[in-house]
Amino acid sequence: MSGAGAGRLVDKAAIVTGAARGIGKAIVEAFVAEGAAVWCADLHGAEAEALAAQLRDAGGKVEGGYCDVRSTDSVLDAVDAAVEAFGGLDILVGNAATLTPPATVEDLGEADWVQALAVNLTGVFHLCKHGIPHLKRAGGGSIILTASQMARVGTPGSAAYCTTKGGLVQLAKVMALDHAADGIRVNTLSPGGTATDRLFSRYGSPERAESEWGKTMHPLGRLGRPEEMARGAVFLACEDSSFMTGADLLLDGGYSAR
Repeated sequence: MSGAGAGRLVDKAAIVTGAARGIGKAIVEAFVAEGAAVWCADLHGAEAEALAAQLRDAGGKVEGGYCDVRSTDSVLDAVDAAVEAFGGLDILVGNAATLTPPATVEDLGEADWVQALAVNLTGVFHLCKHGIPHLKRAGGGSIILTASQMARVGTPGSAAYCTTKGGLVQLAKVMALDHAADGIRVNTLSPGGTATDRLFSRYGSPERAESEWGKTMHPLGRLGRPEEMARGAVFLACEDSSFMTGADLLLDGGYSAR
């Protein structure tokens, strides 16, 4: 397995779910810049393929395609495709997530609750279930789960999202213990509010998102940038974090310190 370029992830191969947009896209770009070969897996398969083609044109070793993390068969197909393309896997990034409409538990639709669990939590289970055997064959590796500052704090109307992100933190701790002897490190990355199209659409505009969410709720006075979160993922993926497992890397602009 060889990457394209010189960096901290040369000779490493990764699969990233939720890779076509936002933080996932930034992680893919950062991994490729550090020399990794990357498989971009996303429900928006055409966008994942387009991102892969763009990065290949720039010299990266990147492939991509459709993946519905709710389906164990779909995730298995993506993992198998990555292994076929790159010869193995060293890094798993479980980044796919969905948002639920703001509601109390009393008012939240059961379908919305089930969807949040299926994508945010069970989707990561599927990735790890099918990916860990390949990390074992590689002699170890790194697993990174995208959680959130919402794993640590409660937010009104966000029961499903907070629950699933908190679940990822606990899942990473258990897997870290289960697979330490395999040379596999497992950590979570917890972004604060991040300037992505999904957040902008929720607030109606980038300006409103910055004003109502970034400046008001984050002591540093702004939203995070996708590339800042991606730098955290690179740190967790490479040897710079070689003594770190079962931990949560919090990049939230001080949100949870309030």
